Amino acid sequence: MKKILILIFVFFYSNSIAHMKHYKNYNKIEMDILRNGEIIGYNYYFFSRKGNQTKVTNQIKFSVKVLGATIFQVEGFGEEKYLKDQLISYNSKTLQNDKKKFVNLVYDKDQKKFDIKGSSYNGKVSSDCIIGNWWNHKILQTSKQISPVSGSIKEQVVTFIGKEKIKQYGQTYEVERFKLESKDKSLPKDKRLDFDIWYDKKSSMIVRVSYSRMGNWEYRLKNFE
Repeated sequence: MKKILILIFVFFYSNSIAHMKHYKNYNKIEMDILRNGEIIGYNYYFFSRKGNQTKVTNQIKFSVKVLGATIFQVEGFGEEKYLKDQLISYNSKTLQNDKKKFVNLVYDKDQKKFDIKGSSYNGKVSSDCIIGNWWNHKILQTSKQISPVSGSIKEQVVTFIGKEKIKQYGQTYEVERFKLESKDKSLPKDKRLDFDIWYDKKSSMIVRVSYSRMGNWEYRLKNFE
């Protein structure tokens, strides 16, 4: 137990410094989305920079079919803007089946809080929250995340599981595995966070995410450049 606690401390301490610098050489991150072992869509992130500002654009699209009929589909677009390490705005639009969802977030530098107007939440929250997108390893270091689809606030607990080796698309990764779960266990299952996450410290990349909901899902890192 002592060894596990030390490893968690080292991970959190070493990765909480100069976070955006970890991605300064990346222009694109591509992830496949799989359900029950079949690729059903994608999640792409694009990085652009101007001076001290970094913009991360997110594109996601997938559809679930049963007997040839589409029963669930999502298509969305989002944009995060950072000034050095500080998130200053986030905007997204998502079409989930026929339902429109959105997030409009700005950073209030005087109050040091995020002002959120979303399809599921309106209000202000502390600036230590992280947008719950899979490009950002800081999702493993926070106690609260903001839904990138609806703006809702989700309290979470992250547990270090251990070190592993995984193979993916011809690459072998030495990774650290984590469990990310909702703090509130009384939430309905369809509202509860319950993810296994494999993180490659060398590249600062989340290599794989898995969870179960209407089947077994995975987000797999396919390519980055």
